[in-house]
Amino acid sequence: MILVSACLAGLACRYDGRDNAVAWIRELVAAGQALPFCPEQLGGLGTPREPAEQRPGHGREPKVHSLSGQDLTGAFLRGARESLKLARLVGADAAILKERSPSCGVHAVYNGRFEGILVPGEGLTARLFREAGISLYCEDDETLWKGRGPREGR
Repeated sequence: MILVSACLAGLACRYDGRDNAVAWIRELVAAGQALPFCPEQLGGLGTPREPAEQRPGHGREPKVHSLSGQDLTGAFLRGARESLKLARLVGADAAILKERSPSCGVHAVYNGRFEGILVPGEGLTARLFREAGISLYCEDDETLWKGRGPREGR
């Protein structure tokens, strides 16, 4: 089993109450090969909610703040831990996550100043998954995903 960011599966759980549906990911869920999840909701945040971005930690854990400045780090960490519990519960060895998200970004996240600028980095859930040995992909990795070997969850 693999986990996928619920917004990529077509569930309206983005901060603005919309989705980021991707056809090939929806097909995985429809075929019973993937389980959608949302770390922000697992962390107790509602939908819709204020946009949030991750601020660099400068040698310590990054912080996540809302547009109005509210520190949401606790909710994002709680969601990351609950997501890892879910991954272990279902035996997930891979996850397809929403790039640029402060939870799910695999390769890049926004710079934390709400300027629309991407920086190299990973979301809090992505980091926890990577540290646990879960293979990470994002919605842009369709070719890479389909080229995986037989030992990677096919």
